[in-house]
Amino acid sequence: MTTLIVNAQVVNENSTHQYDVLIQNGHIERIGKDLQSVHADHVIDAKGKYLMPGVIDDQVHFREPGLTHKATIYTEAKAAVAGGVTSFMEMPNTVPNALTQQLLEDKYHIASETSLANYSFYMGASNDNYEEVMRTDPSRICGIKIFMGSSTGNMLVDAPEVLEKIFANAPCLIATHCEDESTVRKRMAFFKEKYGENVPYNIHALIRNEEACLTSSSFASSLAHKHKTRLHILHISTGDEVFLFEVGNRSNGQILLSDGQQKLITAEACVHHLWFDAEDYHRLGNKIKCNPAIKAPHHKEAILQAVLDNRIDVIATDHAPHTVEEKAQPYWQSPSGLPLVQHTLNVMLELSKEGKISVERVVEKMCHAVADCFQIKDRGYIREGYWADLILVDSQATTTVEAGNIYSKCGWSPFEGNQFRSAVTHTFVSGHLVFENGKFDETVKGKRLLFSR
Repeated sequence: MTTLIVNAQVVNENSTHQYDVLIQNGHIERIGKDLQSVHADHVIDAKGKYLMPGVIDDQVHFREPGLTHKATIYTEAKAAVAGGVTSFMEMPNTVPNALTQQLLEDKYHIASETSLANYSFYMGASNDNYEEVMRTDPSRICGIKIFMGSSTGNMLVDAPEVLEKIFANAPCLIATHCEDESTVRKRMAFFKEKYGENVPYNIHALIRNEEACLTSSSFASSLAHKHKTRLHILHISTGDEVFLFEVGNRSNGQILLSDGQQKLITAEACVHHLWFDAEDYHRLGNKIKCNPAIKAPHHKEAILQAVLDNRIDVIATDHAPHTVEEKAQPYWQSPSGLPLVQHTLNVMLELSKEGKISVERVVEKMCHAVADCFQIKDRGYIREGYWADLILVDSQATTTVEAGNIYSKCGWSPFEGNQFRSAVTHTFVSGHLVFENGKFDETVKGKRLLFSR
């Protein structure tokens, strides 16, 4: 099957121009200004639409195995492709935790049979699985995940000697969740004693505060500098932390500093920390409870500025679904995490409509820079010879978020009631048109991501 996309506004590598794109054997065969005469089995006229690389989400929680009452790889990958996300990297805090190479491969097997999107999975680190972590194959695994602060799944790594060993010898990129455990526990105990069950609306931001984030991110950065470790700090939630990161720019498949050296420490911003702020707890409550917490409005602005300044390198979701019943529990019992993957691109394009970030910058931070940061092989760009992970977006259409059109298994979204001024109309995964105008073709599954390391 060959597919020809004509008259598209191709958003790629910091520019937007009209091109035609030919897809053959899963790859981008040709890019040109006048390919209409080329024979193809399927022709799509994309006049008036953006053609973008598929979004690569470097942080999701799809809950399988063990927590499938919340989500499965199948359901969440389906939600992903409906929102223009063609590849994901999933976290190890499933049940059982992915702490051995065999448990990790079990997840790859599930994905190979059920995922509509391309996939990779992080190897989980604990206080006592150092030897298993060291067996990680850097060409086939996106990275090693270390929870330097407890979150959902009880995978806290707090033994100093273990952290030193992993940072000194990691075979590939380390990704960290950074919240200082001591700070969080002290503040939790203080506020429990002070308020009991009658908590203020923004208590989560008070417990998991700026100090907890900065302390832990600073510690992770110091370990990376000490051992020359390739470190990626996830979900930055404060303006205090952005000054830990140097300005980086993409060049020849890498993110480089001004002196031409590889950027050792990269960072991620998540869409909910760019969209919501602590005032939204008034109306959404536990629905936007997540770790690290959504904080005061000035942090949202500082994080966006750091994205624009290239201190923060990529944008992701930390998609983490829970059931409505679980989130409806009182604050102390309600779990942290939001389902976001279906509308991540809508959010960023809405910020673009508001003049806060260009469409080209959105593509850079959600596609190009993720591919460069993780050294993903032949994805993340619209280039001849690359895999055809592509999406068409109608910037004149709308996407209304409501329970009836949410594909995540949990069936709810913190964006419900929003009408975004953009719509994903087509999603190609490795050349296969998996999503077209609200309909899915599930006959072909996504592929395992590979890495040029």
